[in-house]
Amino acid sequence: MINHWCYEIEPWCLRETELDLDVLAQSESVFTLSNGHIGWRANLDEGDPHGIPGSYLNGVHELRPLPYAEAGYGYPQDDQVMINVTNGKVIRLLVDDEPFDLRYGELHSHERTLDFRTGLLRRDLEWSSPSHQRVRVTSTRMVSMVQRSVAAIRYEVEAVGQPVHIVVQSELVANEPLPTSSDDPRESWVLEAPWQAELHDHEGARCALVHRTTLSQLMVAAAMDHVFEGPPSVNLASESRDNLGRVTITVALEPGERLVLDKFVTYGWSSERTRDALRDQVDAALSSALVKGWDGLVAEQREFFDDFWARADVEVDGDPEIQQAVRFSLFHVLQAGARAERRGIGAKGLTGTGYDGHTFWDTETFVLPVLTYSAPSTVADALAWRHSTLAIAEERARVLGFAGAAFPWRTITGAECSGYWPAGTAAFHVNADVADAVIRYLNATDDRSFESNFGLEILVSTARLWTSLGHYDRQGGFCIDGVTGPDEYSAIADNNLYTNLMAQCNLTGAADVAERNPERAHEFGVDEDEIAAWRHVADAMVVRFDEEHGVHEQAERFTSHQRWDFAATTAEQYPLLLHFPYFDLYRKQVVKQADLVLAMYRCGDSFSAEEKAANFAYYEALTVRDSSLSACIQSVVAAEVGQLDLAYDYLAEAALIDLGDLQHNTRDGLHIASLAGTWIALVGGLACMRERSGSLAFAPRLPNGITRLAFGIVFRGRRLRVETTPRATTYSLTAGAPLELFHFGEPFSLSEGGPVVFETRPVEESLPTMPRPTQPFGRAPARRLATKPDQLEGT
Repeated sequence: MINHWCYEIEPWCLRETELDLDVLAQSESVFTLSNGHIGWRANLDEGDPHGIPGSYLNGVHELRPLPYAEAGYGYPQDDQVMINVTNGKVIRLLVDDEPFDLRYGELHSHERTLDFRTGLLRRDLEWSSPSHQRVRVTSTRMVSMVQRSVAAIRYEVEAVGQPVHIVVQSELVANEPLPTSSDDPRESWVLEAPWQAELHDHEGARCALVHRTTLSQLMVAAAMDHVFEGPPSVNLASESRDNLGRVTITVALEPGERLVLDKFVTYGWSSERTRDALRDQVDAALSSALVKGWDGLVAEQREFFDDFWARADVEVDGDPEIQQAVRFSLFHVLQAGARAERRGIGAKGLTGTGYDGHTFWDTETFVLPVLTYSAPSTVADALAWRHSTLAIAEERARVLGFAGAAFPWRTITGAECSGYWPAGTAAFHVNADVADAVIRYLNATDDRSFESNFGLEILVSTARLWTSLGHYDRQGGFCIDGVTGPDEYSAIADNNLYTNLMAQCNLTGAADVAERNPERAHEFGVDEDEIAAWRHVADAMVVRFDEEHGVHEQAERFTSHQRWDFAATTAEQYPLLLHFPYFDLYRKQVVKQADLVLAMYRCGDSFSAEEKAANFAYYEALTVRDSSLSACIQSVVAAEVGQLDLAYDYLAEAALIDLGDLQHNTRDGLHIASLAGTWIALVGGLACMRERSGSLAFAPRLPNGITRLAFGIVFRGRRLRVETTPRATTYSLTAGAPLELFHFGEPFSLSEGGPVVFETRPVEESLPTMPRPTQPFGRAPARRLATKPDQLEGT
């Protein structure tokens, strides 16, 4: 576990006041800088010691054959694995010929600060060499949100107390050795030395390396250049070879004198462009960065983040830890998608190689909702990437014997990479999740150009999948059999409720968009009969209800299965998938992650308030949260059914998953979907924001311990701000045309003329009082209020 004592709780930054080498890999993840195109883990400048070296480019991968003891028709043949690219972070320091290494000499102080407002990672330290030569080092690192291909470091060394002779070696390093992998399937498979050298050169303070992968045949170019200032005695030399470019700076410093080095690093990659073209590309990016200079890059970075926070900030009063966590979460979600630009957003973003860097349904269901209402242009790019993979998805559907498109369970390029078909191929709900993200984006932006050029074709292809995948039963109901829903502990089930309801929304949405774009729909072969068929299937979709238990069934006959023996399961046996066979999990009532509960959030109009409360209580007793995707959704529905304290508990679990290393695998990268879930739990849960008839509806309530919640939303070209306290909720339009919203079902108009204020309704006014649901033995979330007695008084 990450020790909380080394992280200060501050509203706008994450500050590490001591360096703990035992959790170095975790800290490398949480302090990662990225722009969605470049990802730099927070390895120490000097390279050693390190947990997991990490420099990534979105989409850069190597192939790995998938071994099968018994292969079958339609099985994917290759995996795609995100790999470490050329490392441009390394700046080694020698003090009077002794290498700066935190494990030797004496470290007097060490502090790292990630500033959410500027996007800068700053490191301040003082160190004495074994021969007692003391230096002060300040390093400030950035990955530019504006210059997509640029990252930069300002590195400063100051002599303290006596003269020193220093050598600084700034490097580009390829084919770094990596730690070995474990048996945990959530970790990345390590590929040793995946790069073949194509070119290396150097001139003055500039070096460049070009490499190609062996199997995927992707070419990557990296270049660096430097600007420095210091005493006149500074000497510079450069060199390069296959896997190394190095610029060496030598200088003597008197006490108080400093060497200031600005290092600019640029990247480019392609599967088609030539070596020379890539080299020219990174040189041009370097030239642009040098013209801007360090100060110019920092200024435009701050302007970028100022604009983001002005429209998207979330304020939480009463719980400083959650306040810090939600900004930490928004910062990393933005980093994951800001400049991804028609590439996938992986489950770990570009913070580590957990899950091999693959993109899952997490993106559309958890990450894109946040970006839709805060940075919508990034969502258009993410969905345009899905559209670019349609041909692969359509071929996959054809191989499986279906019409339309079958999007992959896990992928980098669009090809299916899951070798375990019950959790991969059978999880057809990913197609509805993609469609749901398209529909949400269109409702939130009214982007008709995207609708015509990208959205319609995605919706048509996914709708066609459902009509060919399902069938009508004898009673005329439409059934979808043999699929796996979000709960991966219940595979190959008939009529998974989440899948059926999301398919229903997909079909209806496709019909609506096709009718709005008849000529464009005709180009895809859509006619009135097909649209009518989609609507008929949607109307006939089977939804199973268990009258005996008074709840909906997660899937056909699920509530009649034997319950898992939770009392006999020890804390050390979670997550269950690492200690029990899937065969046993599949045939028991045990839920890995919110499934039917997620359906109640995404398809809430399909349930009454009473059904939601009964369903939530029943499935709470079965859900073990072996997935990081669960807590935020349980928080949302807990809030909706009036369990505000429980919603608070789950909110904290989602928010602190990486700051507290709650799943013990933050070292492999951040849980981007759970971090996005922090926003979902606050805005979708406590504020109860829902899409409604082309508008937004709210029903805010706060738990004890949170005294105020305020957040910004971007919607159809407007910017609005919602602020709620235990006494009142205030809606303000900060930019854009008047807008109609709903407050507890009551419509009202909002304009820039002034805010609209409502009294906050108490829970008991609209919801029946219900006892707190129970969870499986040993799996209840940590009680948030029990650890915060100082904040209960006066709330």
